[in-house]
Amino acid sequence: MPKDAVTTDPAALLRSVGLRVTGPRVAVLNAVAARPHSDADDVAAVVRAETGSVSTQAVYDVLRACVKAGLLRRIEPAGSPALYETRIGDNHHHLVCRSCQKVVDVDCAIGAAPCLDPSDSQGFVVEEAEIVFWGLCSECVSAARASAANVSVTGTP
Repeated sequence: MPKDAVTTDPAALLRSVGLRVTGPRVAVLNAVAARPHSDADDVAAVVRAETGSVSTQAVYDVLRACVKAGLLRRIEPAGSPALYETRIGDNHHHLVCRSCQKVVDVDCAIGAAPCLDPSDSQGFVVEEAEIVFWGLCSECVSAARASAANVSVTGTP
């Protein structure tokens, strides 16, 4: 997608990168926009609910084509299936909850993309730095605190 594109119309986005507009492509882009950081199975479930029928392979093919065309970004947090999002064109990073696997975007801390430079690029031209921050989301922290409080009050887990 051209960096100056501001449209959220899936058909216009597809045309802007020279891809044919098809029902599955539009449905996949809508599904990822509605549920960022979804894996292919989640995207397929949303598309099936919307269209009634689509093969898992068709969803994978659309995701692959849209990533290649620059319409979607694929991220792969350790221990997780590939996740897809529509936020592209910047060098943002991700926070991942170790407990519930919730993933959220976090802007680059400082500087322009890439915001980190390797100590020795070994001849590579660095285009992007991918950072994943791991921890517990606020809901899981609250649940852990409540569970710990319950254990200390009752003496049993």
